Amino acid sequence: MLKFTKLQEDGKARRGILETAHGHVQTPTFMPVGTVGSVKAMTPEAVRATGAEIILGNTYHLMLRPSAERVAAFGGLHRFMNWPGPILTDSGGFQVMSLSGLRKITEEGVAFNSHLSGERFMLSPERSMEIQNLLDSDITMAFDECVKYPAEKSVVKKSMERSMRWEKRSKDAFIDRKGYGLFGIVQGGMFRDLREQSIKALTDIGFDGYAIGGLAVGEGQDMMFSVLDYTACALPDDRPRYLMGVGRPSDIVGSVLRGVDMFDCVMPSRSGRTGQAFTSHGVLNMRNACHIDDHNPLDATCTCPTCQNYTRGYIHHLFRAGEILGAMLLTWHNIHFYQNLMRQIRLAIEENRYQAFHDSFMEQYAYDRKM
Repeated sequence: MLKFTKLQEDGKARRGILETAHGHVQTPTFMPVGTVGSVKAMTPEAVRATGAEIILGNTYHLMLRPSAERVAAFGGLHRFMNWPGPILTDSGGFQVMSLSGLRKITEEGVAFNSHLSGERFMLSPERSMEIQNLLDSDITMAFDECVKYPAEKSVVKKSMERSMRWEKRSKDAFIDRKGYGLFGIVQGGMFRDLREQSIKALTDIGFDGYAIGGLAVGEGQDMMFSVLDYTACALPDDRPRYLMGVGRPSDIVGSVLRGVDMFDCVMPSRSGRTGQAFTSHGVLNMRNACHIDDHNPLDATCTCPTCQNYTRGYIHHLFRAGEILGAMLLTWHNIHFYQNLMRQIRLAIEENRYQAFHDSFMEQYAYDRKM
């Protein structure tokens, strides 16, 4: 069982600490994504140096390669990838639902063909719990179904109700022990009554934390915030709240205002590999020719190794030349930027000035909401 302590509130924004078998996590927190046991273009030591305390792995990808059993033989995912801190694992539900014609959903679970080999697999709530246990995940996610957006209400309702049955089976199959926890996932699309039904079902089951799924799937930021306005505050006050797959810096700042504690997204690492840098002045495209003779760092206010040691002109050169180092330096900077943003968020809550911080940030980062 996990221990979550809420240290302070500023409006709906919450400052807390989550205690796991592999260490403490300060919340609000952002989790870099290490889907297959690696945060792309980063060593675990570099990820840790950015201030990240917890990372995310994925059941679907790790079950296919190298297999959960093989990871367990190495002592679990922490030892396998040399990450000593907490790990949260996604249940695999989102990935198998994305396979479209390669999968078949039944009450038992999802039968699907591997996108790697074509081999047929079955992923059920019980098998997802078994895999995440083999990986030694500190935070296990219940198995659910995430429908595409937009979808008819009848489709969303049927999916949500099946997800609630699957999540009850996940709870029954989860092996509870000190420092480890299981999160339930709220579904229901953009329909308030379905979200409320989902929350009622999950709280009746009882989980160590609650995730909000089915958002950041193309609905736009205004609609996402609208759903969060009535969803986040309806979740148990004494449990961590996790918004899955989010997101952009402005998404995070706005979601914390609405009571969310935990986030993950591939954006800082993916942007690092494609030449985009997040800075205090906006997003830079380092492939643009305007940087070719620029002797300045990416961000003069940033303390990351990239900004302390390398110029925009050099990073531009690396991307134009196709050098791997460009992706490494930019990813390091981006993940540092996100972790520094979380530090600023936590400090603003501690000092009871989060609304002012939010308003200033959202005005400055208006461009981000259009990315």
